[in-house]
Amino acid sequence: MITDWVRELLRLADIFILTYFLVINSSYLVLIGLAGVEFVHHLRRVPFAGHEETYRSPLTEPVSVLVPAYNESAGIVQSVQAMLALRYPVFEVIVVDDGSSDDTFERLREEFGLVEVPRVVPDATPTRGRILSVHVPKDRPDPLVVVRKENGGKTDAVNTGINVAQYPLVCMVDADSILDPQALLSVAKPFSDDPVRTVASGGVIRVANGCTVVAGRIVDVRMPRNWLARVQVVEYLRAFLLGRTGWSRLGGLLIISGAFGIFRRDLLVEVGGLDHDCIGEDAELVVRLHRHLRRQKRDYRIVFVAEPVSWSEAPSTPKVLSKQRRRWHRGITEILTKHRGMILNPRYGRIGLVALPYYVLFELLAPVVELAGVILVPLGLYFGAVDAGFALVFVAVAYGYALVLNLVALAVEEYSFHRYQRWTDLVASVLAAVLENVGYRQLTAVWRTMGIWAAIRGGRHDWGTMTRTGFQTVLTPEPPRLEEPVTAREGARAESGS
Repeated sequence: MITDWVRELLRLADIFILTYFLVINSSYLVLIGLAGVEFVHHLRRVPFAGHEETYRSPLTEPVSVLVPAYNESAGIVQSVQAMLALRYPVFEVIVVDDGSSDDTFERLREEFGLVEVPRVVPDATPTRGRILSVHVPKDRPDPLVVVRKENGGKTDAVNTGINVAQYPLVCMVDADSILDPQALLSVAKPFSDDPVRTVASGGVIRVANGCTVVAGRIVDVRMPRNWLARVQVVEYLRAFLLGRTGWSRLGGLLIISGAFGIFRRDLLVEVGGLDHDCIGEDAELVVRLHRHLRRQKRDYRIVFVAEPVSWSEAPSTPKVLSKQRRRWHRGITEILTKHRGMILNPRYGRIGLVALPYYVLFELLAPVVELAGVILVPLGLYFGAVDAGFALVFVAVAYGYALVLNLVALAVEEYSFHRYQRWTDLVASVLAAVLENVGYRQLTAVWRTMGIWAAIRGGRHDWGTMTRTGFQTVLTPEPPRLEEPVTAREGARAESGS
């Protein structure tokens, strides 16, 4: 027979978990609200954004686009084509082939006619893998550099790219990414608007599964056919688009994805580049920049721009998704452990007092509390610690509230950017928003908890293998309407003739 004190412990634990879900979902709602306000201001600024002036200005700072690649043959050609087609006054694309065992380099050499050239690469940031060769196109004017090196991991590849880069701004992009034509111009705009204070800027990551690519451009945006990828579309909207926009508005942005972010090269060299010993190297870099600049009492801005888009292939199988989520959460755990001295430290302002404590409570610990709720609430109901009414309230707060957040996120995206223009895609988005709370959240909570445990145990960092299926391409289109990024709902209406 269960004792009264155990029953009381179950009751208190269940009340704590209910309160936790209420607070975390409410915090997401606040971030979505802040993002909505930012989008309203953004839409008002669109006609006066001055992108054309930025493009034509001789003062616009050149950018080196860094593309670390390891076994990316499935989509590397389309991705590099998209980057070379970017609308930007002066830039270069640097692909760092990090010891690929497939035909990544061969595809690039065949497509762009690469030839080896002698080039001395400085050691501005620490690297481990030896550079084997440097290649450029022989008969084409493309601003492309391909570096072949010994395998050393993504961090080593990016640091190598920083050393090769010749321009003051560097943009980090994943090799499986497809950029909108205006993406680089938009994400670099904060550096033109505030060149003294802006040190980093991040752009939106969207799911490319299901979209059609022509000549390195997304020409037909559709929801993926795979339901696992569809759920990730909703997840990316809520977390990457709205969540990070909200934190940017608060001045507490901690994550700029390595899939699409731009930084001042001199500062990257100043802080020693990316950290080889942290698996979440992109987020760790942003936290380290905050720490470095706050210690020096420098006035700076790290911002998130909601308009430019990098389309990336999302995992379409549970096996690949599990590796990704374990890796991500191990990275968060390592970052917060490494920079624990900043947490609740007034010296670091809102980063130390608000952003980092939030990440500890509602990012790091969220999967643990999620699993505790799945186990303890049914136990409390079974042993009489809580009643059926409490269980219903828990489901409403933990999952019903989360569903409302997903629907609000979809509504904000639809009003602001209107990327998915088919009603069938909108229906699929709503269904995916429902399905996220049924099985998907619980599975990812298990994988994320495994990531925490992996960080506690330590040991070798393993990025695992992200199996790529490549992008759906059209080889002989009937002249496609190349879709420029939809900068506002008004633009979408103009396209549809409404």
